Amino acid sequence: MRFLISAFFLCEVLAAFPTVPPGFTIRKWAEVPSVRSLAVSTAGAVFAGTRDGGRVYRIEDTNQDGVAETVEVLLQNRFMPNGVAILGEDLYVAEVDKILKLPGIVSGNSLKVKPVVVYEDLPDDTHHGWKFIRFDETGRLYVPVGAPCNICDPKPPYAAIHQLDLKTGKMRPVALGVRNTVGFDFNPEDRSLWFTDNGRDWMGDDLPPEELNRLSVEGEHFGYPYCHAGVISDPEFGHLAPCSQSTMPRTTFLAHTAALGVRFVRDRNWPEKYRKGAFVAQHGSWNRSRKQGYQVSFVAIEGSRVVRQEVFASGWLQDERVSGRPVDVDFLPDGRLLISDDYAGVIWQVQPEKPRPTPEKPRTH
Repeated sequence: MRFLISAFFLCEVLAAFPTVPPGFTIRKWAEVPSVRSLAVSTAGAVFAGTRDGGRVYRIEDTNQDGVAETVEVLLQNRFMPNGVAILGEDLYVAEVDKILKLPGIVSGNSLKVKPVVVYEDLPDDTHHGWKFIRFDETGRLYVPVGAPCNICDPKPPYAAIHQLDLKTGKMRPVALGVRNTVGFDFNPEDRSLWFTDNGRDWMGDDLPPEELNRLSVEGEHFGYPYCHAGVISDPEFGHLAPCSQSTMPRTTFLAHTAALGVRFVRDRNWPEKYRKGAFVAQHGSWNRSRKQGYQVSFVAIEGSRVVRQEVFASGWLQDERVSGRPVDVDFLPDGRLLISDDYAGVIWQVQPEKPRPTPEKPRTH
């Protein structure tokens, strides 16, 4: 009986462990409660925000054995400190209503650093209030403000991505009609901004699709609340503006899969098929009759076009049982991919396997 129970438990564990394509390995890199957004320093220190945990962490693999040994709490009891971003030696943290800076913390003594408020005029709505932040290559900070509802027609600064000038404290919108983005990145090929956007709820199991968008011109409108995915007129607000006035997404994902973090591949050691494109974490559905999502997808990109989309990491959903929910993706300096999972409280590590040397052909005489 004991053997049967142990064998059953082992099967459950193995079934829940995520899978990746042949040529890659996946393992636990760190256990971090409620881990959400990630930011990685050039030295390999990983900073992580949380939504429900109220904490910000610093995680390090100090002996370089492929598993993090140090998980240090930098901040606690904060207001949904989901977003983290690095500029130079400073760490920036986005709470719901403000942006904090931890000066010199990236390579300094974190225990002696106190947070400094650098911007405090963000709305304090908690509905879609948690934020993802990221700097562009010029040091400009991008901050989204989600819609404070499922579906409504909110006034600025809601439903937009903003550019924040930390020197002047001025914030201006660069992308409009964005319901709720919790992940974006800049394409290294042309520096364009790509971002995920979560579609509205209660239009059924399969509508509307989630979006991956590209900002081509500042001030573009991406449809919310009038139009979804560029072609679906909203049943409540669609009469106010036609879909022809909104920017089409570059690709879509299945409805309610909750596409969140997105990162472009910059490491040339990855296999060639992954070198031009981005990984997208799909947190998974909560309001669908049968669950879907709970995976990481890869989107191949050529110029401004998405040319291929495929599932890369999966296994967190098995027969309607959930063992993990991917939130964000980022890369260590040596190219290993990190995946945060707030459901399991784990950061996963994915690594391309080193190609085996080609055996020498036997000599013939």
